[in-house]
Amino acid sequence: MRPIIFASRRVRILPAAIGCSLAVGLAGCTSGPNFAPPTAPRVNTYLHGKTPAVISPGKNEPEQRLASGRAITGQWWGLYRSKRLDEVLQQALQHSPDLAAARETLVAAREAVIQARGGYFPQVDVSGRASRDATGPGTNDLYSVGATIYYVPDLFGASRRAVEQQQALADYQYYQLAAAWLSLTGNVVTEAINIASTRQQIAALKEIIANDQQDLRLVNLKYEAGKVARVDVLSAESQLANDRTQLPPLQQQLSQARHALAVLVGRFPGEWSPPDFDLAEFTLPAQLPLQVPSVLVHQRPDILAAEARLHADSAAIGVTASQLYPNLTLSANFGSQSASMATLFQGGSNFWNLVGNLTAPLFHAGALQAQKRAAVATFRASAARYEQTVLAAFGQVADTLRALAHDGDLVAAQQQALDTSDQLVRLQRLSYAAGKSDLLQLLDAERRYQQARLGYARAQAQRFQDSTQLLLAMGGGWSAGPGVRE
Repeated sequence: MRPIIFASRRVRILPAAIGCSLAVGLAGCTSGPNFAPPTAPRVNTYLHGKTPAVISPGKNEPEQRLASGRAITGQWWGLYRSKRLDEVLQQALQHSPDLAAARETLVAAREAVIQARGGYFPQVDVSGRASRDATGPGTNDLYSVGATIYYVPDLFGASRRAVEQQQALADYQYYQLAAAWLSLTGNVVTEAINIASTRQQIAALKEIIANDQQDLRLVNLKYEAGKVARVDVLSAESQLANDRTQLPPLQQQLSQARHALAVLVGRFPGEWSPPDFDLAEFTLPAQLPLQVPSVLVHQRPDILAAEARLHADSAAIGVTASQLYPNLTLSANFGSQSASMATLFQGGSNFWNLVGNLTAPLFHAGALQAQKRAAVATFRASAARYEQTVLAAFGQVADTLRALAHDGDLVAAQQQALDTSDQLVRLQRLSYAAGKSDLLQLLDAERRYQQARLGYARAQAQRFQDSTQLLLAMGGGWSAGPGVRE
């Protein structure tokens, strides 16, 4: 990756003012460096070592493949095949205040481009004046009407660079809108999965609590029959109480996810509640698009926004450099003036004048040079930020690819732990009922089953979350996304 840099602290914008003299005419020349987009990174992989093409956990868990070079559709969340998720996302795209703010900011930035382009053309104003002066016993009236034309020839490209800068800033806001769209859709999907995962964990915990209650009834029967001591009853009650303490935090987590999703949709939590999502209604994407590194830099809105900001700062160098050279302004006035309204538009009352004004900076105590150097330093800072943005993007992709591989290993291990602990707790419950084992062995088996059940629910949800993160890291197909494309 080679972002634009300057070889030294001094940037030679023009050899001298005479190098672009008035002889070139009104077309003039453009000061400052011409922007060239940064080159793509010279890497062909995201990971050190081989990227796994297939994530296959086994144990009847769904398989995922990384489809290298495959594009992402605009509605990337359609890969999850959830009708209710589609409906919530459509509401979010229509009512999100953040998205609305990003759209209006883009409109303002594009209007600033039109405003800057006005510098290419003469400015024409019409004015009228009426006055009455008292000198001695009489009064003098004077009426005038006319037009003023004011024009600044763009000799050294100040207007062209200003337009270029504003256009780059408008591009920046466009990519900011794309980033807002991507962030909104990603957050909605993430919260929907959080709701589904938390609900599954709550359901699992309630089943575990029901088992604890069953164990307590069994212990009480044995205690009443004189087969166990009071300490066994207390142990069973303690297990039930401890498991119940895990329920309120999960319920609070579910409430927070619901409220967060309502806010993302642009609704008050008190007036709208999201659907009761279930993990079973989501389909884990079997094919995960994986763009090649050279394409990624043209897909992620954060990278494109950083490039647009770099372009704007490059144009700003030309704007400041043009102030070091002569400035020509042309103005003309014409109209009519008379002491009487009746004769205002008669031929003898016309007037006109034409003025050309050439100014050149002579002494500004180094302020103009400092302004140019500051613009160069700002450009270099933008180049460094662009490079950091690209590095962070590639780091995010690498993290997510590793996470997906680890998710596959984790869900397989959790499935194995769940199967084993389920069999163990069944056997321990039968053994305890038959008097062949003590309560501590049963409670230990119950705890293992509880951990495995909750861990499996989290592992399943994590595969969905990391799949979402990879789709977002690949750019999420924002260029075809509703509400973003032109």
